[in-house]
Amino acid sequence: MVLISDQQHQTDPPMQEPVMFNRALLTNDDGIDAPGLAALAEAVAPLAREIWVVAPEHDQSGVSRALSLYTPLRLYPRGQRRFAVSGTPSDCVAMALRTVMVDNPPDIVFSGINRGANLADEVGYSGTVSGALMARLLGVPAYAVSQAWRDRENVRWHTAIQALPGVVRRFGPAPRTVLNVNFPDLEPGELTGLSITRQGQPGSMSVEVEQRTDTRGYAYHWLALRRRQGAPTPDDTDIAALRRGEISVCPLGFDFTDYAMLEELRAAGGI
Repeated sequence: MVLISDQQHQTDPPMQEPVMFNRALLTNDDGIDAPGLAALAEAVAPLAREIWVVAPEHDQSGVSRALSLYTPLRLYPRGQRRFAVSGTPSDCVAMALRTVMVDNPPDIVFSGINRGANLADEVGYSGTVSGALMARLLGVPAYAVSQAWRDRENVRWHTAIQALPGVVRRFGPAPRTVLNVNFPDLEPGELTGLSITRQGQPGSMSVEVEQRTDTRGYAYHWLALRRRQGAPTPDDTDIAALRRGEISVCPLGFDFTDYAMLEELRAAGGI
């Protein structure tokens, strides 16, 4: 008989949690070589037996739900179960589900990890969120994942890597919706909790136009999204959650109806 001491018990490796998915598809809007996509693969590794990547060849930030209807798409193998697409995040998900993975579809889609939060008004511009919405539109549950930052060159990817598996194990593949997950710019041990949130109120973003002059004296222009800092926001919103140091999980759907205005219009029209 072999006796196992308490000390030996203490040094045994912890039990690994079972994988949740047979196959996960990853995409993003920052491009296939973005560090956030590598971070997402690391975060999802404990959750899925197979990880597939179908992501834009180049940065597609801010393209929202654009589809390339008038431009042919090219697919570039970039390794085992890894492909770049000459298109938008929505293009990538469509290519993955209707071509690349048509014979072995994913159980779940993760879009991200975006460099920067996707909150309130930003959700409408976000290619990260749109990749997840395309997956949901085509019948596959999806998460959009973003990591807030104050220093662009020192994004805390490790916070999302460590915390995302717990979020996914808690909520699973949510039906009929996309879960938009935002991590605050804090170390993992500094996170104060998790909140189920709604989108912040409109007005958190503005679109600016910057005019410059090229070397031949001709004007050209850049569009720039600017976040309005410090504006009051209700406690149950995604913005407020990140300000409190919490992970924000916001369910997103496809209904753009303004229900308050709908009732006003019906009342004004006597309906």
